[in-house]
Amino acid sequence: MPNIDFTRYYRPHEVEAALKAWAEEYPNLCSLQSIGTSYEGRPIWLMTLTNWATGPDDEKPAFWFDANIHATEVTGCMGALHVIQTVLTGYGHDPNLTALLDERALYIVPCLNPDGMEQALTSPVYVRSGTRRYPFTDERDGLYPADIDGDGLILQMRVVDPDGGWKVSERDPRLLRRRAPDERGGTYYRVYTEGLIRNFDGYEVKIAPPAQGLDFNRNFPYIWAPEGIQPGAGPFPTSEPEIRAAVAFLTSHVNVSGAISYHTYSGAILRPYSDKPDDQMPIDDLWTYKELGNRGQEITGYKHVSVYHGFRYHPREVMRGAFDDWAYEQLGIFAFTVELWDMIGEAGIKDRDFIEWFRDHPEEDDLKLLRWNDEQLGGAGFVNWRPFNHPQLGPVEIGGWIERRTFGNPPEQFLLRTLEPNTRFVLAFAQTGPRLELRHVQAEALGGDLYRLQAVVVNSGYLPTYGSRKALEVKAVRPIEVEVSLSAGGEIVSGERRQEIGQLEGRANKRALWGGSFPTDHLRRLTWTIRAPAGSSVTVIARSQRAGTARATVNL
Repeated sequence: MPNIDFTRYYRPHEVEAALKAWAEEYPNLCSLQSIGTSYEGRPIWLMTLTNWATGPDDEKPAFWFDANIHATEVTGCMGALHVIQTVLTGYGHDPNLTALLDERALYIVPCLNPDGMEQALTSPVYVRSGTRRYPFTDERDGLYPADIDGDGLILQMRVVDPDGGWKVSERDPRLLRRRAPDERGGTYYRVYTEGLIRNFDGYEVKIAPPAQGLDFNRNFPYIWAPEGIQPGAGPFPTSEPEIRAAVAFLTSHVNVSGAISYHTYSGAILRPYSDKPDDQMPIDDLWTYKELGNRGQEITGYKHVSVYHGFRYHPREVMRGAFDDWAYEQLGIFAFTVELWDMIGEAGIKDRDFIEWFRDHPEEDDLKLLRWNDEQLGGAGFVNWRPFNHPQLGPVEIGGWIERRTFGNPPEQFLLRTLEPNTRFVLAFAQTGPRLELRHVQAEALGGDLYRLQAVVVNSGYLPTYGSRKALEVKAVRPIEVEVSLSAGGEIVSGERRQEIGQLEGRANKRALWGGSFPTDHLRRLTWTIRAPAGSSVTVIARSQRAGTARATVNL
């Protein structure tokens, strides 16, 4: 069995080796398959977790979990490995985990973007998602990121400029502060990403577009828009093989009712929509989303918000082509994006707007971050400004935050403690899906070879058998089907051999104690009259695309 080291970050080949080792060690509880191939030809591995002895995965309610759609957000992949290890080692010891795999299936893609992840872990060059050149295949003029001083990092350059908008803080020389609108007479700086300027004319510093500008989380087929409207979206929805693989798998596995996608950073649990307010969501689904999200907030301490109301990058723009929006709107899956790790919160800055904080915050917040870096990391997260003779700009200073190892991902000593509560949320959420059961299946002798057959079809899950109101709206799920199968010589005298019985509610619609008793809308009693010889058998099968398949056999 692989012993995952949660004090470092794994590269794609190491992740693959761990997954293969688990599949070999636990053949009765997991299986490994490639659901597609990345742009550079790497397999996109999906691990299915379930107890095969209790039935195949496609006959059980299921949960989807992916990570590392964004290249540098490598915490997510380690989080997926932590979930897999927790489930496999806990089976047979933890009753909740044992029941989870006995009754349900988990589909886990630890690294949806192996190309980007490999580059992020082996190069200082930033890549948002995929590694192919986009939207331009040629090199464009302007400043492009580069490690010009050879220290293995791409940081920031500050250049003395009388028109600059930044100045050195009087409270800590490492810190830059905004120049006041009417301020004059000091030393001011212009700040750039560390790099070189293609075709520099000695005066204008243009910013070159990113060479690898794809954003896989803008490539899903929900309100997709082209590059001029939504940067990074790709030439068409699911144009990228990694996203096409995820979409193809989920559209062919209707048993999935819940999903989580791991990202970094902010310490937030995000729900749809990205493009419209809460009041445009079916109200029952909104209540369910809030209940599930608040449960996650209780477990992890992360704040639960909708993207539209609490995580928009610009107050007059919306995000297009995102996974959680697509999964909910088109498949009716309750999908969350979890933004792991919150260095800002770790430094004591808790009550803030996630996005607005980056546009404007008090100097005291920056001082708290530097103190946290000094005390918790021994100063290793920030490189002090040092002089460098830039080949084009002349004297500059290079320094600043090592963003990928501080803001972007937890420093290694904080990794495991970041993952543990989030694993608890993933596994708690995975247990909330609908689950079909057959109870009180019995045959009452009526005399001769006649019997009255009874079966009670029950949804024992939190969610209804259709998953969400949105799933009903888009007709993503067929009604429950119940079928009776008789041994040779048997026949049905009254009742239908195969019938649709609609859908069954769960506990999600039973929230307020006020207003009287709750209906038993989670079950349905069915009866048949059958003629069959004594000693034969009859089997009742109930099938739900989202809540699984249940079987029961009665000997007459």
